[in-house]
Amino acid sequence: MQRFHVSATGHSLNYLPEYVAKWQGFFAEENLEVTVTVPSPWDVVLDELGSGKADAVLGGIWVPSMFHGRANRYTPFAQVAARAPLAIVGRESQDEFDFSKMAGKTISMKGSNGASVGLFTKLVLRENGVDPAEVNFIQDLDGALLSTCFAGGMGDYLVVDYPNALKLEAQGKGHVVAPLSVMGGNVPWSVYYAEGESDAGRLDTQTRFVRALGRGMDWILQRDAVEYRDFLAETFPRFAPDALVALTDTYRRIGMWTTPRIDEAAYLRWQEGIADGHLTSGPIPYDTLIDTRPTSGFPVAQ
Repeated sequence: MQRFHVSATGHSLNYLPEYVAKWQGFFAEENLEVTVTVPSPWDVVLDELGSGKADAVLGGIWVPSMFHGRANRYTPFAQVAARAPLAIVGRESQDEFDFSKMAGKTISMKGSNGASVGLFTKLVLRENGVDPAEVNFIQDLDGALLSTCFAGGMGDYLVVDYPNALKLEAQGKGHVVAPLSVMGGNVPWSVYYAEGESDAGRLDTQTRFVRALGRGMDWILQRDAVEYRDFLAETFPRFAPDALVALTDTYRRIGMWTTPRIDEAAYLRWQEGIADGHLTSGPIPYDTLIDTRPTSGFPVAQ
């Protein structure tokens, strides 16, 4: 069996199709033994890719975008999550969240695991008519640290991953006022990328990996999460099983998992956010950055 090692920037519910594909034997049926590491700090993933330890990185597409034309060529070839698994936590419950209320307020955003949270939050603010320059940001710090300080009174809003936002709410330490995974729209949030261009052999391996990943997505979408509650509990022991079931069903409903094929419209939207964050000089054309060959057998997401 051929080894395929993924160096991932985290261990997250939005990566569920990969975990299911391994659990259900879909990778094995493609003659792949998939292994995973989650190094710390997160950017060690690039060292593991460069050394040959890893065959792919699982993380944010902002990294290949930032490096493009400047240093290493990192080539995204598939996505696992098509939405940002984030939520905004506030001090008071709100039936309808008005983004304009964030002007002049202080928002804490986790940033110890890369730039995605800040880039996406500011993109959504701009799309909703709020100039990020009018908002006070606390970022570049660990999400757990910021959550603790928010619960103690720091800032007006907190942007963290959706599971931890719900956990804070259940503990009475805040209210989920804007579930960005639900209302934030589509972006290729979590992608797989390799270094350089793929030859025929690597392309075949990536295609088999992606095919199994797609089967993992289909398996999830065809079943209510309660049917694999025990697997969710074993995979994410820090969270209450009932909360995992509810959130997985939310992700199924809103299109967190669609197809391994990176959607061009969602990609171009995300490129605007990455460029506005000054990581690139402008949006990078889809065909310039993405290797579409491994996912060519998948339809465009609807």
